Amino acid sequence: MELERFIADCAAAVGDSAPTKAVREVVARAVENSTTLVKVLGTPERGGVNRIHVSEDLTILNVIWAPGMTIKPHNHNMWAVIGVYGGREDNIFWRRIKDDPAGCIEAAGAKSIGKSEVRPLGDDIIHSVTNPTGKLTGAIHVYGGDFFEVHRSEWEPESLEERPYDIDTNMKLFVDANKMMELS
Repeated sequence: MELERFIADCAAAVGDSAPTKAVREVVARAVENSTTLVKVLGTPERGGVNRIHVSEDLTILNVIWAPGMTIKPHNHNMWAVIGVYGGREDNIFWRRIKDDPAGCIEAAGAKSIGKSEVRPLGDDIIHSVTNPTGKLTGAIHVYGGDFFEVHRSEWEPESLEERPYDIDTNMKLFVDANKMMELS
């Protein structure tokens, strides 16, 4: 696998009439051989969100989840394709409670994504993510837009009330999780 080719294949797939399906196929090929992917991306050593490519219509991230790390419920307001190449991501899916004035959500399902597995997410999905393992989890996240510029929401974990997504606070979760990993 060549990183430049992977980016080009994802960019071409975005122009497909069914971009999520086309990108899913590209990501599935990439994560089917984790050894090769790790050679290209490097061995995960710390949790983090590593930018591979960011443009107006495509973001590709190498997301490394620290052991036990959880990200609160959030949306993307764009489709996504997640491919795990090491470890596991547990996703809880949420739905808005009809006519709730605070924009609260309720659990609607769950999906575990393990090594070499790929999961597409629609543009209206709300999910939270946990690495339930005691080791780092590596995943390729591909989004149909600029992940860092799109307005989106997150939900307060206790009350499940909607609020604007705070990217800085969410990125700090990776820093805090790395500190916890170093202490253990």
